[in-house]
Amino acid sequence: MTSIKISPSILSADFSKLGSEIKSLEKAEADLIHIDVMDGHFVPNITIGPEVISKLRKYTSLPFDVHLMISPVHEFITNFAEAGADIITIHPEATDDLVASIKKIKSLNKKAGVSLNPETSIDKVLPVLKMIDLVLIMSVNPGFGGQKFIKETLEKVKSLRKQIDEQGLKTQIEIDGGINFENAKIAKMAGVDILVSGTTIFKENNGDLKKNIQLLRKG
Repeated sequence: MTSIKISPSILSADFSKLGSEIKSLEKAEADLIHIDVMDGHFVPNITIGPEVISKLRKYTSLPFDVHLMISPVHEFITNFAEAGADIITIHPEATDDLVASIKKIKSLNKKAGVSLNPETSIDKVLPVLKMIDLVLIMSVNPGFGGQKFIKETLEKVKSLRKQIDEQGLKTQIEIDGGINFENAKIAKMAGVDILVSGTTIFKENNGDLKKNIQLLRKG
């Protein structure tokens, strides 16, 4: 397995200076920037929209890993693609036609991801596995940062890893929710390619971003 990638979640950043926070993450050798978009409807929180993302785009050349927790999602895909998203990840429950939404993302020359909540079976993603670039396993219930890691979600990671490897696919597995230095190790062992982390990266070791990213990557 190649070196694990780190996608810091700006949900834990200082929202009053997001541009400089993103610059600091790039200097700290992050691989991607994870942006959680919540609508207060699909999940019980509201974050940022495409206008803010487009403003942030100038601060880094790192890929924007945009997780859309909005419903209905299909009609907003173009907005986020135009705003500067590089990866657009959606939930099966947020669209009437998952295949059509994935095709729309791909038609805009973006990478497509599908996210599975803790209670959502991998059966939802298996039929489209060959179409997508990423499966995002939620290891907490989406909505708020700082929640405790749900260890049982690693069984999904293992099952997906087996399916992806057996089919010879390049689809990557990302995990998001409660990721810290300890469970990063078991997530990597289960077959994860990308770790999303917010609280650990921004708060541990007095906010030493580079050190925290390195520690997670070593995991």
